[in-house]
Amino acid sequence: MKYVIALDQGTTSSRAIVFDETGAQVASHANEFKQIYPKPGWVEHDPEDIWSSQINALKTAVEKADISAGDIAAIGITNQRETTLVWDRKSGKCFHNAIVWQCRRTSPIIEQLKQDGYEQEIRRVTGLVPDAYFSGSKLKWLLDNIEGLRDKADKGEVCFGTVDSYLVWRLTGGRAHVTDATNASRTMLFNLKDQVWDKGMLRMLDVPESVLPRVVDSSQTVGVTEKSILGREIPICAMAGDQHAALFGQACFEKGMAKNTYGTGCFLLMNTGSEIVPSRFGLVSTMAWRLDGKPTYALEGSVFVAGAAIQWLRDELKIVTTAAETEGLARSIPDNGGVYLVPAFAGLGAPYWDMYARGTLVGLTRGTGRAHIARAALESIAYQSMDVLEAMTEDSGHPLSVLRADGGATANNFLMQFQADMLGIDVVRPRITETTALGAAMLAGRAAGLWNDAQLGGIWRSESVFTPSLPEETRAKLKAKWKKAVSKAERWTDD
Repeated sequence: MKYVIALDQGTTSSRAIVFDETGAQVASHANEFKQIYPKPGWVEHDPEDIWSSQINALKTAVEKADISAGDIAAIGITNQRETTLVWDRKSGKCFHNAIVWQCRRTSPIIEQLKQDGYEQEIRRVTGLVPDAYFSGSKLKWLLDNIEGLRDKADKGEVCFGTVDSYLVWRLTGGRAHVTDATNASRTMLFNLKDQVWDKGMLRMLDVPESVLPRVVDSSQTVGVTEKSILGREIPICAMAGDQHAALFGQACFEKGMAKNTYGTGCFLLMNTGSEIVPSRFGLVSTMAWRLDGKPTYALEGSVFVAGAAIQWLRDELKIVTTAAETEGLARSIPDNGGVYLVPAFAGLGAPYWDMYARGTLVGLTRGTGRAHIARAALESIAYQSMDVLEAMTEDSGHPLSVLRADGGATANNFLMQFQADMLGIDVVRPRITETTALGAAMLAGRAAGLWNDAQLGGIWRSESVFTPSLPEETRAKLKAKWKKAVSKAERWTDD
């Protein structure tokens, strides 16, 4: 029996999952790591926390699976996207903490690009909307604000990378400075049509091309791990941003198929095949994956705060001690009591793209209790996903008949049923909900020759189907109130 290991480096934890030749999950291990908030709206990670938590997860998962390094056919990497690191090309030492995708510090850079009239050019070339979310402005901020960094970059002494690049660099002992097309497509520096770093975007953001990694396919061998890590060299055979890996792991191989990942944020992607579909409703055009040099594209809508809203209830408000408690609380009351939470803690993503929105809790009365707030937090995840799916349907011309759901929050049956109710379509939860890791494993196993393209679709299996049961009149009333709540959160800090 041969095994594939997925390294799933996320926003709040680093996970490693061992899959066997049938695609079954054999063992896993995860480590949470510290979130750093230097200023309001700023979010950072210590690069050494990312590395040490991921390596520990890898070694522990292999130990739990009771396999030897010789049994491992390949490693696949999937990662939190847009999070930006810069390190010394010789020593590998980072010049600054990683700037996390949620970080809003570069909003002024984005505003200036808009004022200078670059918005349409950014959309046309990269498929993205100008927003502090993406890596390009974060890289510019680092080059402009870290003393001596731009001089070093001009001399070719600096490497830029998203987390996938950083991990591969460390795993290979600095022998590979690469990123895959999915991660490249999230930088605001990549030409989506031509599949190259775009010289116009580099000029716009004043980024020297020498710092950039080489762009590779999502499923190909890019190097081998250092022998010291697991006792032998292991091929690294896949790289993909977490949401693209989840789309692949959900077997959304056909045009028009879509999935939603319920993690720290929510990310809804629809496969658009070989066509780049420009959005009129606040979505982004992006890579789905690139195989054998051939790009497959997707439409994506990003909800910045989903599971993070539940973490907020747990860690900041202390309303619950575990995320799982929210389901019982939500079911303990007949409805939300008119309470709506708009969790715009890091602004609002698609379809609003409001960097200045902030979290808002409305509809409170003297009778409001923690159950209402917990239910409002869960409902907010479904409402935000509903907004994105409506925009996606308009853009693509493909009304969705079923949504494939994955991620940690799908374990919450209340949320899954409410999502089906608000969308008016079936929501399907697969047997393996860790489809981000599964997608990375499938991409790696493909490159390693473990599975061919025909076999990959058979690895995905359904576990539960949630069918809508809410009357249309009730759905319409809830939706209208949600839209009203969003209007209260928009542009809160625009002064």
